Amino acid sequence: MRAAFERERAGLEVLHLEVGQPSTGAPQGVIAAAQRALTSDKLGYTDALGIPPLRAAIARWYRDRYGVEIPESQIAVTVGSSGAFQLGFLAAFDPGDRVAMASPSYPAYRHTLTAIGVEPVEIEAGPETGFQPTVAMLEALDKPIKGLIVASPANPTGTMLSRAQLTELANWCTRNGVRLVSDEIYHGLTYGTEAVTAAAISLDALVVNSFSKYFSMTGWRLGWMILPESLVRSVECLAQNLFISAPTLSQMAAVAAFDCTEELDRHVARYARNRELLLRELPKAGFDRIAPADGAFYIYADVSAMTDDSEAFCKRLLAETGIAATPGIDFDPARGRRFMRFSFAGAEETIAEAARRLIAWKR
Repeated sequence: MRAAFERERAGLEVLHLEVGQPSTGAPQGVIAAAQRALTSDKLGYTDALGIPPLRAAIARWYRDRYGVEIPESQIAVTVGSSGAFQLGFLAAFDPGDRVAMASPSYPAYRHTLTAIGVEPVEIEAGPETGFQPTVAMLEALDKPIKGLIVASPANPTGTMLSRAQLTELANWCTRNGVRLVSDEIYHGLTYGTEAVTAAAISLDALVVNSFSKYFSMTGWRLGWMILPESLVRSVECLAQNLFISAPTLSQMAAVAAFDCTEELDRHVARYARNRELLLRELPKAGFDRIAPADGAFYIYADVSAMTDDSEAFCKRLLAETGIAATPGIDFDPARGRRFMRFSFAGAEETIAEAARRLIAWKR
């Protein structure tokens, strides 16, 4: 990203396929609600767990979308999903605990765990399991774990867990005293398959979501957690001390986000068209070994036939075509030099032009 920004500062064009955020801003209803709040509210601190209207709106979202009744008392509004992971990990785990996750995965999991003295345990997963963990993998670990992080849809692969797969993992966690952490920030961004929430499967799971992806509100820094009852007070005390509260303006505006689904679903339709275009065109450029992009807005490609250094490959791609993509080393320290990630969250014309340049470049 730094190289891409430097290229832009030099006056050169960049096609951004590296950024993991929507290219659109917040929905109009959210902006209108924020404008009203700016003129009518002093925007002081809120309750550490969030304003009641927003927690109530989140509870309604789970009832209407998933058919799950979530007590408002078990919903915590956070400073993005990043704040949720910090609070959730601190509440659920102790220094020295071991927490497992599939590799490749979102790098902030392991970085945040390491920062609080918890050992990340990366399980190498491949295309045969959709780059997702399985019970067999967990049982093959040489030492016990205290937690398991799953993501469906996942970053960087876009793969998903079925209800049966998620249920099997959740049941294993319950039997073995392992805390399940379910990253659901890409819910709403799926293509043909509905995402399943762990909140519908396990009362012990810690569920994380965000307003950044489907709701297109990255810079508003707002997320939420669904907490087991046993963790609510710990998270509340931690939030009071570490953050005081999530941004008040963002909270007040986000209440309106749940009424903006028509606008937001148009974004998802655009992502779907971009996805179809890349799945059709990337093989023409030699990128023919890709993970099933069932959700999120990423395509994770095996580029081992082209390079054994995806970081250098991405730098050359940027310099020679103006296309910015992400090397897999960010997501998989062991095997990431053979992979790279394309984001299709951008404008349709950007994705189409990138595909044309890739095909011409590889020829």
